[in-house]
Parts: sequence; C-alpha cells; structure tokens
Amino acid sequence: MRKFLVVLDDSRECLNAMRFAAMRAAHTGGGVAILSIIRPDEFNHWIGVGEVMREEARERIQAHFDVFAKWMRDRQNVDPALVIREGEPVNEIIAQIQEDSEIGVLVLGAGTDKKGPGPLVSQLTRTAGSLPIPITIVPGDLSKEKLEAIT
Repeated sequence: MRKFLVVLDDSRECLNAMRFAAMRAAHTGGGVAILSIIRPDEFNHWIGVGEVMREEARERIQAHFDVFAKWMRDRQNVDPALVIREGEPVNEIIAQIQEDSEIGVLVLGAGTDKKGPGPLVSQLTRTAGSLPIPITIVPGDLSKEKLEAIT
C-alpha cells in the first residue's frame, strides 16, 4: 500500500497538509504516516529533567495526533500511523522515507507569510532531486472546499 508521509508540527500550514494527505489516501486506497520530530536541542538539560521533558513532548505529540487521527478515521475512513523520531527534522524525514518502502509521497504544508514557505519546505525542495519520492507542497491558505476539489 502506498502511504502519504506528512509532518506533524505546530505550524498552521500543517493542518492543510494533513487534510490533503488524508483525502488523497482516501481517494487512492492509500495510507497515511504522520511523522513528528522531537529536536534534540529541546532536552539539553540535566538527564532527569531532559527525560521528563522528552516524555511530555511525546504526550503532546500523541494528543495532537489523536485529534488528526480521529478526523481522518471519521471523515476519510483512513487510519493513520504515528511515527515519532528524535533528531534534526530534514535528516529524520529522509531517514523515515528510506526506512519505510511503502511511503510514496511526502506531503508538506507551505507557510503563507512573507518569510517564505517555511524551513522544511525550503530545505527539502533543495534536495528534492535526490529524494526517492515526489514532494507535494500544499499551500497553507487553501480552503477546505478547494482541497476537496483538487484531491
């Protein structure tokens, strides 16, 4: 089964990327893998404090995932899988793509502010030619209706 890999983070544009991935998976009989990345620099504290912070980050990610997963199951009949990795985002995205041969498309949300599409989109499009799968970039300001029409 072909899976759409989408990155779960705190960005606003993440929502449209999630919607797009779920709708495309529903229409093509595919699946969705949701990747969330914990940056290592978030835990440069004493060992005990770092472990507590890491566990809190995982709980936050799980709660965030649960909201998206419920919507995907209820509205799109897609049961997503959650993958949590620790490291630098671009490296971990590439590693996940290399480790999971079912991933067929990387879906990213593009920011809408004047600073550009966001760091992930900027960094990954520079390496797009060497990735083994295509990248779909979903504009962060697309309406639900427009997303439904194009998926």
